[in-house]
Amino acid sequence: MAQAARSVQALASLFYPHVCAGCGSRLISNRQSICLRCRSKLPETGFFIRPDNPVEKSFWGRIPVEAAGGMYYFTTGTTMQNILHALKYEGNRECGVELGSWMGHAMLESGRFSGIDVVVPMPLFEAKRRLRGYNQSALLAQGAASALSIRSDDGIVRRTRDTPTQTRKNRTERWENVSEVFKVAKPREVKDRSVLLVDDVVTTGASLEACGRSLLEAGCARLLVATAAFTER
Repeated sequence: MAQAARSVQALASLFYPHVCAGCGSRLISNRQSICLRCRSKLPETGFFIRPDNPVEKSFWGRIPVEAAGGMYYFTTGTTMQNILHALKYEGNRECGVELGSWMGHAMLESGRFSGIDVVVPMPLFEAKRRLRGYNQSALLAQGAASALSIRSDDGIVRRTRDTPTQTRKNRTERWENVSEVFKVAKPREVKDRSVLLVDDVVTTGASLEACGRSLLEAGCARLLVATAAFTER
């Protein structure tokens, strides 16, 4: 049976090669979705170990966030953009879980993200999730939760309506675009608990702020935030 399974896998790889989400090169191991060369080129921010980093500062005076950070810098035309594009638009779910695992291990090593009870991904509007087939932030949360040895739950927060893209909006416009969009569907899961909110990219933090506010209003005791990438304005 094992030999037959290996033969089927080898045959499948001829027609559907397992390639790196960053550069498209063929991968030898099916356990990886990002090659070592691409991983070595990803620009780490070091935010998880750095208090008062730009992600944390984006929440100052808005909502109380105990610790926050984005793992890599995001710029257009880079390996990081390729990976996130593969995750969001090419159905590469594996790279989301793998990227999330790297985030989880980095947070674990930092010592600043301890005592978390549950990992909550930023929700997608249901129609958009059905169209895509998955929520990319839920995959990141799954990988991070596994590395942190805690659970993730993508049903705790719901997005009640779709919103226009945030790309060309300023901070105020982004906040107005997402205010009152998020609803905590399972308040008992966050009341008096420490919650790690996870997303793919943070720019101004307006969406994370709105979602985080809903968690805090539901009784969340400690709010922490982690993203795969950070975009400098």
